[in-house]
Amino acid sequence: MLDEETRKAVFIAQRNEITERFVYEKLSKSSKNINNRQILKKISEDEQKHYDFWRMYTKEDVKPNNAKIWFYSLISMLFGITFGMKLMERGEEKAQVIYDKISRVLPDAKAIVKDEDEHEAKLLKLIDEERLRYVGSIVLGMNDALVELTGTLAGLTLALQSTCLIAMAGLITGIAASLSMATSEYLSTKSEGGEKDPIKALIYTGCAYVFTVFFLILPYLVLDNFYVCLASTIFNAIVVIFVFTFYVSVAKDLPFRKRFFEMVAISLGIAALSFGIGFIIRSFLNVEA
Repeated sequence: MLDEETRKAVFIAQRNEITERFVYEKLSKSSKNINNRQILKKISEDEQKHYDFWRMYTKEDVKPNNAKIWFYSLISMLFGITFGMKLMERGEEKAQVIYDKISRVLPDAKAIVKDEDEHEAKLLKLIDEERLRYVGSIVLGMNDALVELTGTLAGLTLALQSTCLIAMAGLITGIAASLSMATSEYLSTKSEGGEKDPIKALIYTGCAYVFTVFFLILPYLVLDNFYVCLASTIFNAIVVIFVFTFYVSVAKDLPFRKRFFEMVAISLGIAALSFGIGFIIRSFLNVEA
């Protein structure tokens, strides 16, 4: 017989399992990839087993959390199954606390759940997603755009001191650089051989670069004060670094903090150096505002 506190904890665990079961089932039905569909269906069945295990102790059925089902299904459709599911598993830290409480009364429970979760983690690694195969191309495009264009805009801000001129010069530089980088990635991927399609590598790199270019230049198109524009651009750069570093860290199980601060330091360092170069060039050429 379970005490009241343990019984509540088991109910929470039971609800988590049935919720995740419906998330995986929904994604399985919507997946066009046969391999992914089978893996997601298998994980859904495992979650049902987890649910049945807890039900042996509660003797009752519980309803899933529909809000979580909707949220993680949407995240997975927008950003990929691997990212959505790993983000959901990361959110299970509170569940681990609950399992620890339960294991004090039911010692076998923790071992069983651990084994099944490890099995699910292995299955998740088998999911094949195109965007993860080309994440290196996306990183290349974004990182190069962040470092190059943040520095360029910082230098142009002091040298030109005109939002229109800075935006025009930045767009020309950025678009030309995106074409160059995309072409280089195409040639590099083609020479390496392997599973990646050179055309897709070109598209992913080019699109990532162009998106970053427009997002960084946006302040110069809508604001008047060029120093405020530069500050906004640096803020936008940090936002891009944060979002994409978080995505990669979740999807590929990589450390977030070190990669984030390293990229921020590089981008801000290049921006500061370029700002200084702009000041020197402006003074040397005796350019007046």
